[in-house]
Amino acid sequence: MLGTGDTFLFFALALGCEVLGTIGGFGSSLFFVPIAGFFFDFHTVLGITALLHVSSNLSKIGLFRQGFSKDIILMMGLPAVLAVILGAFATRYVQADALEWVLAVFLILLSGGLMYFNNFKLRQNPTVLAGGGLLSGFLAGLLGTGGAVRGVVLTSFGLGSDAFIATSACIDMGVDSSRLLIYFLNGFVSTEQLKLIPLLFFCGFAGSLLGRQLLKKIPETNFRTLVLLLVMATGISALFTKIL
Repeated sequence: MLGTGDTFLFFALALGCEVLGTIGGFGSSLFFVPIAGFFFDFHTVLGITALLHVSSNLSKIGLFRQGFSKDIILMMGLPAVLAVILGAFATRYVQADALEWVLAVFLILLSGGLMYFNNFKLRQNPTVLAGGGLLSGFLAGLLGTGGAVRGVVLTSFGLGSDAFIATSACIDMGVDSSRLLIYFLNGFVSTEQLKLIPLLFFCGFAGSLLGRQLLKKIPETNFRTLVLLLVMATGISALFTKIL
């Protein structure tokens, strides 16, 4: 269990992750998973991340419900749910230490690649949606984060900010609900973690609400670069923690 000071810091960071994840469009897990790793073991982090995401997705669906795309949700969401189940089951057979190394390297390479190929666009077709759903779902189940991959795919379909976030949240809701069940069966979610649900729900709702307000005032292109730099810094920090 966390002490009082650590508990306050943990939830303050969780709130900040939700704000950044909402504005950046990549989801909070890119930040939350490595940061939560400083407080809990990796398997526990997977369970807590799923709990946080279910809460935040409900908030985002309510706050950004205008104009989400049902076709994209079906074409990308169904493959993502199937893949996240496979990824979540795979965590039972891979050592947590190895997953932490993979996550750190993944965050660094992904953020660097997205910054370097800033104007990269994918073709708008069902194959891209299904492939993006499979990859993002599997990564979400295995590493706890797949929102960046989903964000890259959805960006190519020219959705407005509200539709983008609502569509992504609907897909993520299916993904996180599915992996939460598997993590529970794997023993990654304990009674102690279930007690965190009220505070996690608050972080999810408040972070989504604050992110929505800031999204109206901050140029998206500039903030995207800042978010990616923060993701890279988080990955480097996690990598150095493993090395040291």
